[in-house]
Amino acid sequence: METQVKYMWVVVFVVSMSIAGFNGVDATHDYYGPCGKHDIEKEAQKLSPCTYAAKYWRAPVSERCCAIIEKKLSNPGCLCAILQTRTAYDAGVRPEVAVTIPKRCNIAVRPVGHKCGVT
Repeated sequence: METQVKYMWVVVFVVSMSIAGFNGVDATHDYYGPCGKHDIEKEAQKLSPCTYAAKYWRAPVSERCCAIIEKKLSNPGCLCAILQTRTAYDAGVRPEVAVTIPKRCNIAVRPVGHKCGVT
């Protein structure tokens, strides 16, 4: 009787983990953040060349910053999430200034009408 109970618990565990695993496969886009599997805080640190330009409207934007931003624009939701991180806040980044960087870099293909913070 005792062995049957142990086997029953093993079966319950395996079945529940299987169900959880199958649900996880379908919902991975919800599980990961807007930057996918990437840590948003680490992604924010990668934008350090843009810090000065993200603080001041008239600050010049470096070529390195423009190159990084151009890559990040493939996922505007991720870029918006980065602007709202603790790292960006601690660096003094002003999101209303930071969103002007793509235009200041003269990046031709940029998400027009995308609003950060709006779901």
